[in-house]
Amino acid sequence: MQQRKIPVRIDPQLADKEIYHADVLVDAVLAKHNTGTTIQDAALVIGVGPGFTAGVDCHAVIESKRGHFLGRVITEGAAIPNTGVPGNIEGYSIQRLVRASAEGIFHPAAQIGDFVKAGQTVAYCDQTPVYAQMDGMVRGMLQEGLPVYPNMKCGDIDPRCDRKLIDTVSDKARAIGGGVLEVIVAKMMAQ
Repeated sequence: MQQRKIPVRIDPQLADKEIYHADVLVDAVLAKHNTGTTIQDAALVIGVGPGFTAGVDCHAVIESKRGHFLGRVITEGAAIPNTGVPGNIEGYSIQRLVRASAEGIFHPAAQIGDFVKAGQTVAYCDQTPVYAQMDGMVRGMLQEGLPVYPNMKCGDIDPRCDRKLIDTVSDKARAIGGGVLEVIVAKMMAQ
C-alpha cells in the first residue's frame, strides 16, 4: 500500500479481516460451499462458484463451472450447483482428479509439472498411497501437510502434457478473474 500498488492478502481463515478492513474481499477458495464469508466482511464481497448467493452472503457471485456461463457475474441468485464432475479435457473428466485415499495429512509425491502414469503413486494421506488414474502432467496439487478427508480433491492431471500450461493462466482462471475485475470496476464507476 505504501508503494501505491494494489495489495493482495492471502488469508484463508480471514484471521486479519479486523486489522485490514478490506475494500474488496474475494472468496475464491472454491470449496463448493461457503466456509464462512459474510456480506459484511468488506465493502465489496465477491464469492466464486457454488455456495454463494448474491445479496445474501456476498454482493456478487462469479460462475466457476466450465461452459457458456464461466466467468459470468451474478448479482441476484447463486452459481450453478456443484455437479462433482470436473470439466472435460481431451475426453477426460473424473479421471483427471487426484483424490485423497484416506483421512490424514497430505504428502505429495509428485509436483506440478511432473509427468505421471496411471497407477503411479502421486501422494500419500499419512501412509496411504494416492494413485494417478490416468497418464498426464500434474497440473495441480495440494501442498505438504494439509489435513484431508477421504475422496477430497487434492490435485489434477492434465492429459495434454504441455509444459507451457504450467506457467500460464488457464482459460477458466482468466474467465473467473475477468468476472471479478468486472464487478470491481463496476463498483468503482458507480462511486
